[in-house]
Amino acid sequence: MSDWGNQIVQGLVEGSVLDQLNLVLGVTGVLLMIRRSLWAFPVGMMAVSVQGILFWQATLYAETSLQVFFFGCLGYGWWHWTKGRGEESELPVTLLTWKERLGWIAGAGVLMMIWGTWQGNYTNAVMPYRDTFIASFSMAAQVLQARKKLENWVGWIVVNSVAMVTYWSMGEIYWVSLYLIFWGMGIMGWRSWYRAMKTQENSA
Repeated sequence: MSDWGNQIVQGLVEGSVLDQLNLVLGVTGVLLMIRRSLWAFPVGMMAVSVQGILFWQATLYAETSLQVFFFGCLGYGWWHWTKGRGEESELPVTLLTWKERLGWIAGAGVLMMIWGTWQGNYTNAVMPYRDTFIASFSMAAQVLQARKKLENWVGWIVVNSVAMVTYWSMGEIYWVSLYLIFWGMGIMGWRSWYRAMKTQENSA
């Protein structure tokens, strides 16, 4: 096995108890989300609570705050997926328009710059702009997921790509391995939701 592969395995094996709990809850929550199960929401709320503690310990303050946002957004998604479906068995997967996509990208980009500048000037955050890129675009992806928009998975794939580079440069090999798993699951999620959307359209 390559040195990189050995480091990934070592990170997975030697992670703390919180790291291992984060892995189990995180992967379980994403798998449930890929399957469009309502159980994804309570599991996800537990996962972000654990992750918030880990990010605080690593002085990634934007991502710590992000977990609070995620917790509320998951609660909203749970409500929306349940109430928004009406008489149907499931809330359908839908797409954004191109105008809406550009708006979400621009909004997340502006938030990243403002937040990153503040962190750079007033905190000891180790990578303020990378940190806030991950945080801002994760917020956008989470809201889109709560709204059951297919594009949320593209957002997660981009965020997880940047996260892997960031954590590798910090020497956080365990987090690299975790986000590599999430990166692959993001692709799985997009494919699963795309097929579900087409099935729903054909049924309609």
